[in-house]
Amino acid sequence: MTKYMIAEDEPLAFKELERMMKALRPEWQLFGRAESVSQAARLLRKETPDLLVVDIQLSDGLSFEIFEECKSDVPVIFTTAYDEYALKAFKVNSVDYLLKPICESELLAAIEKFERHAALKVHSDVFRQLEESFVQPRQKSRFLVKLGDTFVRVETADIAYFYSDQKYTQAVTHKGKEYIVDYSLDKLEQMLDARQFFRVSRGCLASVKSIARCSKWFTGRLKLELSPKGAVDVTVSREKAKDFLLWLDDAQ
Repeated sequence: MTKYMIAEDEPLAFKELERMMKALRPEWQLFGRAESVSQAARLLRKETPDLLVVDIQLSDGLSFEIFEECKSDVPVIFTTAYDEYALKAFKVNSVDYLLKPICESELLAAIEKFERHAALKVHSDVFRQLEESFVQPRQKSRFLVKLGDTFVRVETADIAYFYSDQKYTQAVTHKGKEYIVDYSLDKLEQMLDARQFFRVSRGCLASVKSIARCSKWFTGRLKLELSPKGAVDVTVSREKAKDFLLWLDDAQ
């Protein structure tokens, strides 16, 4: 059911709008009336309607102030006795701009415009959800590495972490074996499961199973002990520390 709110400080104008809305869309629900900017903002904080019908000049100011107080993307049909605010109205997710006195045919046209936009949004959201459910990013499950003249397959699940030594990217397995892989750490971040691998530093991408110890370090950083033990110390920056701890908690 479509829910709408009317913001109008003139009682007669409100009654007329309410009458026309009930006549044009009797199945819709009027969930609230506001006479002021502050009252409208309070209602919007409690509940989000599908549509707002708002007079531009309310008892305590211009209705544009509502959207400064409440960041809302609810479609709006503006009503006013003046046309000087038309341009500003269309910058605030406006469906239409109706000059008073409002006739039913103009209000109906605005409602039908809202319904067309709402239908397009529903179709777009459904398509996006379907796309996200069926088109999942492919995650790399294994690597083919070269040892002399021999090619060896290394499963991603067997890799503890990757690190860069400036010239090459090395993959270190949980058993301590090292292999050169033909991908940068930036590329590997995109290819691997983000629930299992985290870019702990500029030069290291670690799996959750490789984190043997995590402790607080200077200036808000975290010091990690990797397993198997790495050739260099690994610290997580202060900027990444919170995200890393959240990842570690979720991934375990």
